[in-house]
Amino acid sequence: MEISAINEMIREKSAFVSVLKTEIKKRIVGQDYMIERILVAIFTNGHILLEGVPGLAKTLAVRTIADAMELDFKRIQFTPDLLPSDLTGSLIFDHKSGEFYPKKGPIFTNILLADEVNRAPAKVQSAMLEAMQERQVTIGDETHKLPEPFFVMATQNPIEQEGTYPLPEAQTDRFMLKLKIDYPTMEEERKILELYEKDTKIEINRVIKASEILEVRKTIEQIYVDEGIKDYILRIVFATRKPQDYKLENLKKYIDFGASPRASLYLLKGAKALAFLKGRGFVIPDDIKDIGYDVLRHRIIPTFEAEAENLSTDDIIKEIFAGVEVP
Repeated sequence: MEISAINEMIREKSAFVSVLKTEIKKRIVGQDYMIERILVAIFTNGHILLEGVPGLAKTLAVRTIADAMELDFKRIQFTPDLLPSDLTGSLIFDHKSGEFYPKKGPIFTNILLADEVNRAPAKVQSAMLEAMQERQVTIGDETHKLPEPFFVMATQNPIEQEGTYPLPEAQTDRFMLKLKIDYPTMEEERKILELYEKDTKIEINRVIKASEILEVRKTIEQIYVDEGIKDYILRIVFATRKPQDYKLENLKKYIDFGASPRASLYLLKGAKALAFLKGRGFVIPDDIKDIGYDVLRHRIIPTFEAEAENLSTDDIIKEIFAGVEVP
């Protein structure tokens, strides 16, 4: 298909995006970055790890998106005493029939908000991350498919670290994006005050349904990506592993481990989704730079020297983007 034809098709198929954002903004003030990234993940079959202080409308945002897409939504508060079966479900004995039957847990939903995921022990985290990867859960001897679409937004509180279990790198790598959310501006917070001054329920109209989301995913796959853009993605990811090969020798002492191959795939998928949300049928370098921080920040492991010099992974990514040649 010609690029012009792809462009026209994407412009037509993405027309609902502006209506969707309008509905979401009925309840959510600001947080455009978080909302856009949630849509990117849902439309590319990915998941999000979000770091931010309490009270930044995380629950309200995903609940509102669920309403606008007519999807089931559940929230689980992760605690140190949580068991894997509390999440996935368990076998229940029926005294009448004398048989066990599966009782499905809250993970059987379309959108799951896993609040303070690092407060639960490793077994619970592993159970959830296995479900995220395989899109299925085993209860007893039976394997049960999770609903489609299935999206997880797991949150971590950056302030309270007591009683937490840090997610291992191999597990965080399964999240497509890691977001860092900050406080709203004073102007945005004033609008929040005005919007929620009165305790009135704000109704959200359905814009898209589950089956249409699966169609959107197929449409996004058709977005054109030039070979030069693919090479650019690979250069960025390889620069995190061997910065000296890209004239970034100064970064070598700051990177312990570079990004995994999942980074390349998610950079490509994320850039395509951003292009779709902007009504464009092709990917440009700015799409890679835009999504790059969210894809890479939890996949680059900094050295002790980087931490000693107060150099964050975002600082490292910024230098990589500045040093790698743009097509």
